[in-house]
Amino acid sequence: MNRNAKRTLLTTFLLAALLASSVLCLRQAQAERGREATLQEVLYLPSGKVLKRLSLGYSSLLADIYWTRAVQYFGSRHVAQATHYELLYPLLDITSDLDPHIIAVYEYGSIFLSQPPPNGAGQPDKAAALVEKGIRENPEYWRLYFTLGFIHYIDRQDYQAAQQAFDKGSKIPGALSWMKVMAARMAERRKDVNTAILLWTGVLDNTRDKDVKKTAISHLESIRADLDIMELDRRVNAYHDRTGTYPANWEDLIRAGLLQGIPADPHGEPYKLLLNGVISVQDPKQFPFLNEWRYQ
Repeated sequence: MNRNAKRTLLTTFLLAALLASSVLCLRQAQAERGREATLQEVLYLPSGKVLKRLSLGYSSLLADIYWTRAVQYFGSRHVAQATHYELLYPLLDITSDLDPHIIAVYEYGSIFLSQPPPNGAGQPDKAAALVEKGIRENPEYWRLYFTLGFIHYIDRQDYQAAQQAFDKGSKIPGALSWMKVMAARMAERRKDVNTAILLWTGVLDNTRDKDVKKTAISHLESIRADLDIMELDRRVNAYHDRTGTYPANWEDLIRAGLLQGIPADPHGEPYKLLLNGVISVQDPKQFPFLNEWRYQ
């Protein structure tokens, strides 16, 4: 048998296998769902691994086909303002089984999954699972960690998971320095002051970018000022509990034994003590992140 004949036989066998599998899938879906199902809704195999075995070496080609189908499925549902995207994750999962190195499947497919309806499937947990799968298959591609951190941050509002994703990604060779910045910001979001200080200090010590250094210093100074003000609040309230009035100035607290001297901010300027015990810095512009988050 010559080469062309073998190729024709192989192609025929592959198409026959795919057609048979599609028919079986259609019958199964009709039985399970208890309603009439269209071919467009069920024309996929429930297991990418099974399909990969049936592909006879053409798994990358089939992955491209399934990725195209996933995009078309999402697009048609999006145009129709649909609220359900039942097949989106299975199509993306199958595509990544067939070819785990198509980065677009994880980057863009996760966006399709995570956005709330009608702009997406509203499935951020599945979006995170898809990207985590991509990271396992492509561990040196740091941008997937950014995508994962973004999903945790925006869609899942899990700041600890977002911090961990950004931090892990920042350690991959070639990762941009703002990955460390994002990790530090997530630590602030979750009100973990010690981790925030540690991460911002790491950014400051390890970056050569002057703007990034400036940002790190600004965050660290704002955190320190915020912590100072919280402690001074505690002492002012202690004075109020003891005397029934708020101190008129820092000297009142010093005379009461609650302070050893006039407190100063990280720039060396004395903190201001206002009416009713309110405390502020002399120049808020020097502390752009002051009170952005409150630490516990």
